[in-house]
Amino acid sequence: MQIEGRVAVITGAGSGIGRALAHAFAAAGASVVAGDLNGVAATQTAESIGDRAVGVSADASSTGGIATLIDTARTQFGPVDIYVANAGIIGAPGLGTEATWDQVLDVNLRAHIRAADALVPEWLQRGGYFVSVASAAGLLTQVGAAGYAVTKHAAVGFAEWLSITYGDSGVGVTCVCPMGVDTPLLTDIRDATDPVTRLAADSVTTAGEVLTAEEVAAATLAGVRDERFLVLPHEAVLEMYRGKGADYDRWIAGMRRYQRALGR
Repeated sequence: MQIEGRVAVITGAGSGIGRALAHAFAAAGASVVAGDLNGVAATQTAESIGDRAVGVSADASSTGGIATLIDTARTQFGPVDIYVANAGIIGAPGLGTEATWDQVLDVNLRAHIRAADALVPEWLQRGGYFVSVASAAGLLTQVGAAGYAVTKHAAVGFAEWLSITYGDSGVGVTCVCPMGVDTPLLTDIRDATDPVTRLAADSVTTAGEVLTAEEVAAATLAGVRDERFLVLPHEAVLEMYRGKGADYDRWIAGMRRYQRALGR
């Protein structure tokens, strides 16, 4: 996949992994639409890149927000070649409520579905590339936050379906599944007053090395260039995933022990 000369939309680009991805794709020669709910942060990301980037205030979980991002790209640079569905939230601790489930489903899953729905018909005519920034939680699980665990599993599943269904028709897909990354999201849950939310943070920070957003962005860019489906910035996730598949009951028991140890 050639990045140079392409037009990329990146959601959640005001900070963290999204901001690092915006810089990485721009450095590789793409024109970038940096979208974020926080329009000031989106603009700051774009301004730090230069003329080949524009910041947009948009809700990437809504059809209207996605349309704004796509239309801005088309007006400023041309049709969207690469869409990076990066925006995400941890959601409520524990089981949550109907309202919090709707929110986490919208941001972590339906945003991907709605973006694909808007872009795939066009991409079937000329080609395109979808990047799903999911999480190792989508392959393993997330202690403490049911909504996050479930929606990240679903995001991985949707990316798989998208690749299987349209991969022979010019639509490329990469799914990125990091563990701990030093981002505002991790800081927020690590500093939370709710003990279940802090448990979720501890499960991330003690599972392995906490990478920088720039390291995740570099791994993502390499995966897109190679047209690899699964990108694992933390190499240990692969062995964990294999262990889960090899003996599911043993893995569940191990996760229960891990949760108990974190709770002490």
